[in-house]
Amino acid sequence: MPGAVEGPRWKQAEDIRDIYDFRDVLGTGAFSEVILAEDKRTQKLVAIKCIAKKALEGKEGSMENEIAVLHKIKHPNIVALDDIYESGGHLYLIMQLVSGGELFDRIVEKGFYTERDASRLIFQVLDAVKYLHDLGIVHRDLKPENLLYYSLDEDSKIMISDFGLSKMEDPGSVLSTACGTPGYVAPEVLAQKPYSKAVDCWSIGVIAYILLCGYPPFYDENDAKLFEQILKAEYEFDSPYWDDISDSAKDFIRHLMEKDPGKRFTCEQALQHPWIAGDTALDKNIHQSVSEQIKKNFAKSKWKQAFNATAVVRHMRKLQLGTSQEGQGQTASHGELLTPTAGGPAAGCCCCECCVEPGPELPPQL
Repeated sequence: MPGAVEGPRWKQAEDIRDIYDFRDVLGTGAFSEVILAEDKRTQKLVAIKCIAKKALEGKEGSMENEIAVLHKIKHPNIVALDDIYESGGHLYLIMQLVSGGELFDRIVEKGFYTERDASRLIFQVLDAVKYLHDLGIVHRDLKPENLLYYSLDEDSKIMISDFGLSKMEDPGSVLSTACGTPGYVAPEVLAQKPYSKAVDCWSIGVIAYILLCGYPPFYDENDAKLFEQILKAEYEFDSPYWDDISDSAKDFIRHLMEKDPGKRFTCEQALQHPWIAGDTALDKNIHQSVSEQIKKNFAKSKWKQAFNATAVVRHMRKLQLGTSQEGQGQTASHGELLTPTAGGPAAGCCCCECCVEPGPELPPQL
């Protein structure tokens, strides 16, 4: 494996299990597996991305790109790469563990949810993506599934994960590789035109739209028709779902979901919009409508998950339960292996594509 990646060289380990106690399979990728593990020295829980070097033959550039991106990033709302080990025929990326679960799960579980809550979420995403853009990094695959809560705390921050498609821009360059998830990808990407950081801003607009109504702005079971909608930037603020949403929120979304990337808001401009920086986000409870739509339109079995956040949440809650019951002599087994949830990748699988059908989002239940 070439070592010309920015950041520290790999640390060598005769056996990675001498350093970390492997607990559970959290997810799988095309040539990697993510494991919940505990540092034997510090008892700190981490997520370890295990990559078979043999599987990287011909794909070294893709993996080096992800590592190079992660090495440059230090931001409170972005999952950090703590260390890299090489052991036997594998590379092990030691990643910060985020244990608060997925964005949609948290919204559905809440009893109270407002525009202001959505505004705070989008502020964190914008701040993190602005940081990436300032470093010359384009994420290229921003979507709700890549937004995870840091902890189980009620006021937990949100974290951006999954940098497999991220790309570092060379000064003055434009990107042209078509990638991303169809429902969140910008028109210029589908049009196979050169594109830039503006693609991330479009995706943030799509995420903001979903956070305020619970369904995606674009949908069609036929991909060609879906792409046609996106290429034309054809979306509506449907009644009754948007009747109680402020004009300021809609204005914010229009500036991000602007067809012309040259006119589209940058992260910096979006951060200055009154819906983010001011007090125009409403405090009215929209939980019932939004959570109902999320449950109808984002069935978990349809999500192409690279990370089983639910397993982490269950593990953390089990640890909390163990701590609270110690006085009663009913401590939960700290080393118990968890089973990935239904709809997630099979524990022994090496490829998420064969375990979880990606599928498009379900149609809005209007």
